[in-house]
Amino acid sequence: MAMMSSCGNISVQSADQLKQLKDIFMRFDMDSDGSLTQLELAALLRSLGLKPSGDQIHLLLGDIDANGNGLVEFEELESAILPDITHQILINEAQLLEVFQLFDRDGNGFITPAELAGSMAKMGHPLTFRELSDMMKEADSNGDGVVSFLEFTSIMANSAADFLGIKLNHSVK
Repeated sequence: MAMMSSCGNISVQSADQLKQLKDIFMRFDMDSDGSLTQLELAALLRSLGLKPSGDQIHLLLGDIDANGNGLVEFEELESAILPDITHQILINEAQLLEVFQLFDRDGNGFITPAELAGSMAKMGHPLTFRELSDMMKEADSNGDGVVSFLEFTSIMANSAADFLGIKLNHSVK
């Protein structure tokens, strides 16, 4: 049951990713002409933490530039990047679902405080009442007393982002 609900999020995530990608594209389209030059593409890639050489950027531009005009339009960037991102999301989501199911002992699609405490103790990390309360309060974004798969993925993404020093600007309600 939880697997079906998680797959339903893929189109929502893809739409969100598409919007984020469009926002990034527009930020680096310095002259607002709807396309990226080689220089603008390089700036976009560097903002994502990549450090391609001039030759690598030239090759990438050649691969992405479907219409051969020497520029990258948004649709070209989208078709080059989004399939890989979507595939990676499916893999990551399946892995997260496995971890979620380790905590969701009764398989009802939610992690209760008791399940969290039991799972943490079983892994050799028993929690105090305060630690358990704090963890539940942080993870349970809608305040219903349990952690859904969506809340779980959100807290895991935030934890990973914190660990990597990345700022995320979304929250799950």
